[in-house]
Amino acid sequence: MELTLIIALLLAVLVGVSLGLLGGGGSILTVPILTYVVGMDAREAIASSLFIVGVTSAVSVLSHARAGRVRWKTGLIFGGAGMVGAFAGGLAGGYIAEPVLMVLFAGMMVATATAMIRGRKVKAEPADAEREGLPMARIVLDGFLVGLATGLVGAGGGFLIVPALNLLGGLPMAVAVATSLLVIVMKSFAGLAGYLFSVQLNWPLLTVFTAVAIAGSFLGVKLAGIVPERSLRKGFGWFVLAMGAFVLVQEVPKLFAGFA
Repeated sequence: MELTLIIALLLAVLVGVSLGLLGGGGSILTVPILTYVVGMDAREAIASSLFIVGVTSAVSVLSHARAGRVRWKTGLIFGGAGMVGAFAGGLAGGYIAEPVLMVLFAGMMVATATAMIRGRKVKAEPADAEREGLPMARIVLDGFLVGLATGLVGAGGGFLIVPALNLLGGLPMAVAVATSLLVIVMKSFAGLAGYLFSVQLNWPLLTVFTAVAIAGSFLGVKLAGIVPERSLRKGFGWFVLAMGAFVLVQEVPKLFAGFA
């Protein structure tokens, strides 16, 4: 157990680096680490990932806020809708069979990886999108749907929020990443609240794991100015795709066995 704990904590650094560097990807890594390395069941791993990613994102967003990159109005509206969806998803996730949750999680990983590998076309952006008037009704709807997915399977946060804020909201990429962290904080804790009705967490382990992830997030922020974002996203996308395939191979037989 000590060796697996050490491995898990080393991998926690990657969780923080991903959040600090990309504004997302925390839960995509955290859930498999807690499930297959630490040995948590699916519900506990998902709920734990919401806490770890929520706290780590809260620390990261402070640095971005000091640099003036957080759009508070847009983030609070998107995040408020996301909290409602995440709480509902967290409640529902507590009563869904574990193989179903993990297959849904793997599907989210594959979709996220595909979007990262393909990339996206960035349109011309106004200097301050909030002054131009954003389509708030659509942002509320997208916020709710992203929150629902996040609360249900503990993933799909930053890599869904950043494109939504960048393309739908018209925010510059760096601002979208920073604002996504605010949204992640809000909906992660809302999803966690939903899960706490049905899941007990290992708080000492979560505290240590989160502290290591926070340290990794500082490293991620430093790397942001060194590693080319496009190359990093594609490389990380292939890694996430491989992990998603691994989870599907592990969980699909369990799913069919449950229906047999």
